[in-house]
Amino acid sequence: MTDTVPAFALPLLAAIAALSYCIGSIPFGLLLTQVGGAGDIRQIGSGNIGATNVLRTGRRGLAAATLLLDGAKGAFAVVCAFVLSPFHTGQAEAVAALFAVVGHCFPIWLKFRGGKGVATGLGAALALSPLAGIACCAIWLGVAKLTKLSSAGALAAFVALPLLLTALGGGDPRAPVAMAGLLIALLVIGRHHENIRRLLAGTEPRIGRSRP
Repeated sequence: MTDTVPAFALPLLAAIAALSYCIGSIPFGLLLTQVGGAGDIRQIGSGNIGATNVLRTGRRGLAAATLLLDGAKGAFAVVCAFVLSPFHTGQAEAVAALFAVVGHCFPIWLKFRGGKGVATGLGAALALSPLAGIACCAIWLGVAKLTKLSSAGALAAFVALPLLLTALGGGDPRAPVAMAGLLIALLVIGRHHENIRRLLAGTEPRIGRSRP
């Protein structure tokens, strides 16, 4: 994703990657549940720090706040990259989006045991391409509502993400933003490997129900 960026800009991209990783690694789900008196989210349900697991505490407000803040950090990282980079070719924003999701999934502060990247990935997508981001959010919510399976909605949204970013970005799948969308989708889908197994086995818990 650096072909059209001068070699001297590589340190800037590295700095943007590091900054975006740090932004993405802020564990809002863990912080909010602890401050809100809901305990350590890592000891509840799946142990995941994302909004879906926060919802298992029964604190819908905390779950909603986690969802919004996790999404906001993905968008914020992309906006920071846009402001910091003088080269508006998409590379900096693509790097920021990818590393924000990596930070959420593998935060150094939590021994690299983070979330699955759904909200952060969608927030980054909204900043990269508002139309693609809105479409992915609609797919996520629509599939989740129809199936009552949050993971099914997330998987459908991220399968669509690189396709939408490519289509809305000029049709070149090798463009930086499209490539970032593909890598983010692969990461998020990979983080759902256990959900995929349960979906295939018909044992994935429905929204609003605790894990067995």
